[in-house]
Amino acid sequence: MIQLNTGFHFDDLPLGTRFRSRARTVTEADLVSFINLSWLHEELFTDTSDRTHMAIPGRVVPGALVYAFAEGLITPSMQGTGLAFLHAELDIAAPTFVGDTIHVECEVIEQRATSKSGRGLVRTRNVVHNQHGKAVLSYTPLRMMRMRDGGKD
Repeated sequence: MIQLNTGFHFDDLPLGTRFRSRARTVTEADLVSFINLSWLHEELFTDTSDRTHMAIPGRVVPGALVYAFAEGLITPSMQGTGLAFLHAELDIAAPTFVGDTIHVECEVIEQRATSKSGRGLVRTRNVVHNQHGKAVLSYTPLRMMRMRDGGKD
């Protein structure tokens, strides 16, 4: 029987595999909630007065929020098959603003079996794009993934 809502297995992700998430718009409520939960009470994120004197005009959102949303957007790709998040490097390329709609494009850049059967390591290059196609954030997570049928032949 086919299991619904199951992500990719290690075996489904050979080197070069590419996929794209659905999109999500960042709202003012998202920004306010994230700031309050994370205590990122920086003027850059909380001052709604005249922004012309700010380094970045407009209602900018923290890169940490963009990263958190990116992880949420790609969660379906590893639902029930992801075993561990092991490492990542992250770069913020451009600001993201309230009202921006983001999606994530992923490419498998490393894949190898582990010494323990039934699992393997997969590293992807995840690039977050806004509605204009501009890359705003990229990161390269290394994850441990379950093999199909537990890696048995």
